[in-house]
Amino acid sequence: MMILNKCAFETTRLLVKEWHSLSTSDWRQQDLANVVSDMLTEPVTRSLPPTWQGDYTVDRGQQWIIERDGEGTTLLVVQRTSRRAVGLMILNEAQVDKESSNTEIRLGYLLSENAWGKGFATELVSGFIKWCRGQSSISLITGGVASDNLASIRVLEKSGFQLVESSHEIVEDEKFYRLGLR
Repeated sequence: MMILNKCAFETTRLLVKEWHSLSTSDWRQQDLANVVSDMLTEPVTRSLPPTWQGDYTVDRGQQWIIERDGEGTTLLVVQRTSRRAVGLMILNEAQVDKESSNTEIRLGYLLSENAWGKGFATELVSGFIKWCRGQSSISLITGGVASDNLASIRVLEKSGFQLVESSHEIVEDEKFYRLGLR
C-alpha cells in the first residue's frame, strides 16, 4: 500500500502536499506547529473528535503533528496566491477486502476559520477525488462528518458522496459517507 505517501495535487486556488514535504517556495510560514496551533481554534475543532478539541499551544500543536504522523498521511492545504496554509487533509488507507488489491481511503479535512465560506472545501475535495481517480488501486473514499456540520455534509454531497445508511461503525452524532470510484 502506501499510495498516499505520493499524494500531491493542485487546484485553481490550492496547492496540496504532504505537510513535511513543502518547500519555502510552496508556503510562507514554514513553522508547522505554529500553523497547526493557530488553525485549530475552538470553532474549527468543535466537530472533531473530543481529544482534538480545546485550546492549542505551540507545544500541543507539535504533539498533534506527531500523533497524525503516526496514524496516516496529512496534507497541508496552501492558498496559491498568498502561499499561506488554509487547511489540512488527513488521510488513511486500508485494503477494501482481503481478496482484492483495491484500496479504501478514509478522508478527513479541516479549514482555518478565515478560509470558511469561500468554496475552498469543495475545491479541495474535488481536487482530491480527481487525484484518486488517477490511482488505479483506489476504489473507495469514505469520510465521517458530525451530524451538525451542515457545511461539510453539503461539500461531500456536492462531490458525489452518498450517505451510508447503516453500518456497524456508526458513531452517535456522526454520519458516514462514501464515494465509489470503480
